Amino acid sequence: MIDIKHLRENPDAYRQAANDKNMKADVDELMKLDGELLNITRELQDIRTQQNAAGKKIAQLKGDDKQAAIETMGALKQKVKDLEDRQAELQPTFDALMLQMPLIPSPEAPVGPDESGNVEVRRVGEPRQFNFEIKDHVELGESLGIIDIPRGVKLAGSRNFILCGAGAMLHQAVLRLAFDHMVARGFTPMTVPVLVEERVMEGMGQFPLHRDESYLCERDGLALAGTSEVALVGYHAEEILDEAELPCCMTALSTCFRREAGAAGKDTRGLYRIHGFDKVEQVVLCKADDADSATWHERIIANTEEVMAALELPYRVIEVCTGDMGQGKYRMYDIETWMPSRGSYGETHSASSLHDFQARRLNIRYRDEDGNVQFVHTLNNTVVASPRILIPLLELNQNADGSVTIPEALRSYMQGMERIEPKA
Repeated sequence: MIDIKHLRENPDAYRQAANDKNMKADVDELMKLDGELLNITRELQDIRTQQNAAGKKIAQLKGDDKQAAIETMGALKQKVKDLEDRQAELQPTFDALMLQMPLIPSPEAPVGPDESGNVEVRRVGEPRQFNFEIKDHVELGESLGIIDIPRGVKLAGSRNFILCGAGAMLHQAVLRLAFDHMVARGFTPMTVPVLVEERVMEGMGQFPLHRDESYLCERDGLALAGTSEVALVGYHAEEILDEAELPCCMTALSTCFRREAGAAGKDTRGLYRIHGFDKVEQVVLCKADDADSATWHERIIANTEEVMAALELPYRVIEVCTGDMGQGKYRMYDIETWMPSRGSYGETHSASSLHDFQARRLNIRYRDEDGNVQFVHTLNNTVVASPRILIPLLELNQNADGSVTIPEALRSYMQGMERIEPKA
């Protein structure tokens, strides 16, 4: 949620933000409702002042004067009711429009209509050149007996899968490597719910705009989270922290769920776009200081790049443009990993700075050294998400005999296994 005071002073900036982010946000209607609600609040304050003054005088009046004063009090009471009814009528619409307002992006963020406007920042590592005909991860998985998509579909429908044997071990190895790395970096390990209340999803900015993309348990008013970021940020909802508690750095490994409602017919083969996956996430709550926030954004990206280096995967860092970053993002970067079967880089990580957007919606604040209460800034980044990361891991490490070499950093998590061999 945005600061309504800032919007009152800078409506054009929010109109521009909505345009740059390709969003529908009715600033004019919001301003109109805000003005009417402010007037109602002022009128109510004035009337209550009159009521207090009149109430003190009534006891001292007699006869016609007292009756007139009582009638005046009755009229004021009716006016209060009328104003409160109007306030109750307008407030839900105002609140709904507020939930649709975008955060103004960083002036340094590239402006663009969609992913075509994203800007490459750097490339790390060179894609492997093969001297034999390669297989994609689905063919490799089937020949090695480690990926079973038909039975996953049989059990749970399209975009589902089963990892078997060394495939399940590789999946867990990647996640454990990433989790251990974040703990070593001083992030507090957390185990959090994957079912959360809808109000938390709203607070995170997932709802209402992306409600159709989530699995809902409507009978219970719960939703399956698409990332542990939801619970990690929501952990401190409705709290006032001490500045000494910041930065608050947390990491969690959780199963994540996404309906992929807007991706019909897109990336249907294999493990790229699926309904359920596991992810290690990192979240930071820091002071409301632009420089401090920017420093933490760089640090969480560096944490992920260290994991990528351990996995020996070639990747590139992309700065995401305004039209592709979403409602609550201030600045955003993606890491894309080279995937031979796609002949291109595919998104595997996303790092976002949201300034106080989520903190305002969830009411997460801190008391600074001067005693002032401020909203924290929130940041998040994928450390690793699997099985998508298995696509480059399998494809880039395949051998001419059909086997796959396991990166050295993962072998201790796989009981010393160095290769996954084809089924006999």
